[in-house]
Amino acid sequence: MELAAKPVVYQKLLPWEPSLELEEEEEEEETSEMLVPNPWRHQDSSRNKAGGLPGTWARVVAALLLLAVGCSLAVRQLQNQGSSTGSLGSVAPPPGGHSHSSGVYHHGAIISPAATCSHLGRELLVAGGNVVDAGVGAALCLAVVHPHATGLGAMFWGLFHNSSSGNSTALTSGPAQTLAPGLGLPTALPTLHLLHARFGRLPWPRLLVGPTTLAQEGFLVDTPLARALVARGTEGLCPLFCHADGTPLGAGARATNPQLAAVLRRAAFAPTSDLAGDALLSLLAGDLGLEVPSAGPRPALEPAQQLPVPQGILFTTPSPSAGPELLALLEAALHSGVPIPDPCPPFLQTAVSPGSSALAAVDSSGSVLLLTSSLNCSFGSAHLSPSTGVLLSNLVAKSTASAWACPLILRGSLDDTEADVLGLVASGTPDVARAMTHTILRHLAAGPPTQAQHQHQGQQEPTQHPSTCGQGTLLQVAAHAEHAHVSSVPHDCCPFQGF
Repeated sequence: MELAAKPVVYQKLLPWEPSLELEEEEEEEETSEMLVPNPWRHQDSSRNKAGGLPGTWARVVAALLLLAVGCSLAVRQLQNQGSSTGSLGSVAPPPGGHSHSSGVYHHGAIISPAATCSHLGRELLVAGGNVVDAGVGAALCLAVVHPHATGLGAMFWGLFHNSSSGNSTALTSGPAQTLAPGLGLPTALPTLHLLHARFGRLPWPRLLVGPTTLAQEGFLVDTPLARALVARGTEGLCPLFCHADGTPLGAGARATNPQLAAVLRRAAFAPTSDLAGDALLSLLAGDLGLEVPSAGPRPALEPAQQLPVPQGILFTTPSPSAGPELLALLEAALHSGVPIPDPCPPFLQTAVSPGSSALAAVDSSGSVLLLTSSLNCSFGSAHLSPSTGVLLSNLVAKSTASAWACPLILRGSLDDTEADVLGLVASGTPDVARAMTHTILRHLAAGPPTQAQHQHQGQQEPTQHPSTCGQGTLLQVAAHAEHAHVSSVPHDCCPFQGF
């Protein structure tokens, strides 16, 4: 007689546990110990007195045994962390355990352009943080290790969907402002602090520990940064990003930014969003010989713009981002009834693509955070503040159309708390709104994905023609069937981490 199939039961990962794999392996070891009598366990007191080891020696031997086991587990944990940091896929499943393909996780996941920052975001999730903690921490990390695309001098836009309330909130830095001719007013710290203060779970200083350590003790230059340095040259970027002879740092070289570390340490103790940016502004003003601006950046959180579609409802960021343009393109395409162009429509080619960065975090309950930021071009203005280690952007015009900023979330239903949620965010292309339009139209035309499709989604690409859909990177995250899913176009561009 065949036994009925039993449902798989997931055990919730406790906030202080370092990894799901270690937990499950320890559980297996603990189960094995129950089947084999403990040679050091006293079955009765008379046995110890008669011929067993004396109590003191028994405790010494037991302590040495525990120390050996602890060292073994520590070495194994370091090996697991080393392999997970350098890989582009998911953490390896325990032998014989319940597992999924790369990019599918039981609890939550984060994807970003840098392996170090994706790993840092995962650590914040495991420590009990939510997707906002993970995303903000990873964004601050990218501000250190990817100065060519983002930084404390960049402008930020974001979109957060709260699965508990069903609300989608847009994060805006406001119109670009001028600090000095050709130099944009930095908005990153007050913008990210505001987002965390409203929706984060972990203490704000906890999010800055990793980025501060990287800036102070050093980080390895990765391939994207090395390529950007070769293309841009080191003028204005020395000594932080070049050797003593003025040549740019190559991939694998170690870079430090102690001035930036000092700014992050001061920001960690800022109680409000305004104060988080004031310390940086005062130092920048001193470098430039200016007075501190009386009106600093005014980031805001406001309801996201919406567009109902037959498959659910779409959310994006308001003007002056490209969000309204995106919704207008989608509405026109849906109402026209014209088939989706294949391959992707031609895009305008520009001489200089905006330097921008994007990341996404998702949990299995359907909460999603999408963040995108820009310096306007590679290394922005290339003006490196000596007192802060911050590169300022050249986003200065108040009427700047933030073509790089149009994160998008599709929720299957506002009434159904278990409805699928899809998040898309792109970077690197001036025509990102059109690329996003094509991607979401293809998704809507394909209909709701099946569980089997989602199982392999981490290894697939959201579009069938990614090479013709713009010049940048497209990140996709989703919550489906109590699992978190991540992928990207190109599929190997961005390391992701989950648990």
